[in-house]
Amino acid sequence: MNILITQGRVIDLASGLDRQADVAIADGKVLSIGHVPADFKAERTIDATGCIVAPGLVDLAARLREPGYEHEGMLESEMAAAVAGGVTSLVCPPDTDPVLDEPGLIEMLRFRAEKQHGARLFPLGALTRGLGGEVLTEMAALTEAGCIGFSQADVALADTQVLQRALLYASTFGYTVWLRPQDRALGKGVAASGPLATRLGLAGVPVAAETIALFTIIELMKSTGARVHVCRLSSAAGVALVRAAKAEGLPISCDVSINSLHLADTDIGYFDSRARLNPPLRQQRDRDALSAALADGTIDALVSDHTPVEADAKTLPFAESEPGATGLELLLPLALLWGERSGAGLARALAVVTHAPSRLLGTPGLGQLSEGGPADLCIFDPSVEWQVEPGALRSQGKHTPFAGYALCGRARATLVGGRVVLG
Repeated sequence: MNILITQGRVIDLASGLDRQADVAIADGKVLSIGHVPADFKAERTIDATGCIVAPGLVDLAARLREPGYEHEGMLESEMAAAVAGGVTSLVCPPDTDPVLDEPGLIEMLRFRAEKQHGARLFPLGALTRGLGGEVLTEMAALTEAGCIGFSQADVALADTQVLQRALLYASTFGYTVWLRPQDRALGKGVAASGPLATRLGLAGVPVAAETIALFTIIELMKSTGARVHVCRLSSAAGVALVRAAKAEGLPISCDVSINSLHLADTDIGYFDSRARLNPPLRQQRDRDALSAALADGTIDALVSDHTPVEADAKTLPFAESEPGATGLELLLPLALLWGERSGAGLARALAVVTHAPSRLLGTPGLGQLSEGGPADLCIFDPSVEWQVEPGALRSQGKHTPFAGYALCGRARATLVGGRVVLG
């Protein structure tokens, strides 16, 4: 379908474009920006007056709950949540049931996702069989099936030798390993260690649980040459380690979740299970360090860490409740809120959810607007105010620590491959 987007402010961080321009789309690609060909005939026109036309958002951490956890979310509901939030590409971890450790499972998931005609799906394959931490998966076969990297999700590896072998193998073939830095023995608590956890009587997770794992990862990177993406950094000390590793020239990247970027352990309040998250919310000094690191580029990307959880699993006592929160529909407005509050600005706020994460996928054209490139776009009104009402979210998971927040910015239309999937 030929689509013409008119009167919008077009922003593309990859090229530095920021001006009002019309965008013509044909055959799933961006035909022109600014100068619409005289012979172009639009079958649909989208008036973007007062709106920003930006590349579609790229979310590096979104659980879709299929296969195995359909009671908490399904591809249909979570893909609908993605496009409602302006997300056109997303990465899902392998901790499904069964675990994504076989090529057939990857192919099935990608086929199911394509049938939804929603966001593009980029699955991560399991690093070890069943995430058991003992036997490496067939990475070559999983890559051929469509995996863009390999991960243990939130299951920490206990055997450092297994991690060393995995990184060495991945390095040999140029694969990226996605690791959540968490020491298995120290990371068993339910809240960040500190005065609040002590006062509430909650088992604590010390910062050392993150830094010890990071030390190990970084040292093994030096000896193996592997490329590692660190998932959901949560502490100031962790930021310092990643910053030092980047200064040494190591091929390391990292992300932070919207939860850790905006919230602190005090948001647990009186055992609010909506704030039961993994990694746990840390102190304000950690939140401030994460914000500064995202602004200066030490942290590459902002992610939703979308993890829909059923109601019964959240009505349990805090320590027994299931960690996780819905976030796909909140990624855009919370990125904009961070850009405003931190002083990083609109351009950086959009970069950390579009161009920067797309570079980590290694898929040309995504996360940017360029003539001849894929027409994955998010058209959003940055001034519209709305309140987060869990019941109105498209996701099957209705629990979020941001319930009741008044936010600005919401997608009016989302396009994937030139198809209007929202609006």
